[in-house]
Amino acid sequence: MNEDRLTALALGFLRGPGSNARTILGLAGPPGAGKSTLARHLVAEVERVEGPGTAAYVPLDGFHLSGTQLERLGLTHRKGAPATFDAHGYVALLRRIAGDRFQDIYVPDFDRTLDEPVAARHVVRPHTRLVITEGNYLASADAPWPDARRALHELWYVHTDDAVREARLLRRHRDGGRDEATARHWVAGNDHPNGEYVKSGRALCTRTVSGAGLLPAPDRGSVP
Repeated sequence: MNEDRLTALALGFLRGPGSNARTILGLAGPPGAGKSTLARHLVAEVERVEGPGTAAYVPLDGFHLSGTQLERLGLTHRKGAPATFDAHGYVALLRRIAGDRFQDIYVPDFDRTLDEPVAARHVVRPHTRLVITEGNYLASADAPWPDARRALHELWYVHTDDAVREARLLRRHRDGGRDEATARHWVAGNDHPNGEYVKSGRALCTRTVSGAGLLPAPDRGSVP
């Protein structure tokens, strides 16, 4: 099973020489590929085997700009595009996670009900050994995303067929309150170009893994 193989790979980071070090695994991929579902699955499985707090989840979506900032910048209609993230703040957090093993490190997320980022939903504990971070743009060649990659042990590209991704995205937007026409317009005008941009970074990833067939995790609010 795909999830079992990927869990074994993730657990492998915690065994062998250097296994007491903290490892950061990145997951990149276009909107709707299954990045957050896979990340949460891996965190849960690692904690099941190794114990609570040994793995942690760090979503890029927590660094979405707020609605106030998007309005100020005139980017409300492009929410989810690279310019709508505090990318430098995300890089700074990864650097702190890589270097600070003495303090709890609180991690923001995005709340779909509020449609806003929220502070401190997740935490990286001092004894956390595997951190899984995911986001659309981790494989981007544009600054400052290469700085984020330097903090990662590996970066996996999560691939899912476009038709499956589109169906997931339409369902996501409908569940978020958009009518069918608005949902389709958003997928075509925003999610699609963002996804095509993300695909260009696939060659920069360590390996490609499948995001198809993943069982949905409980929705804690991450956006496309």
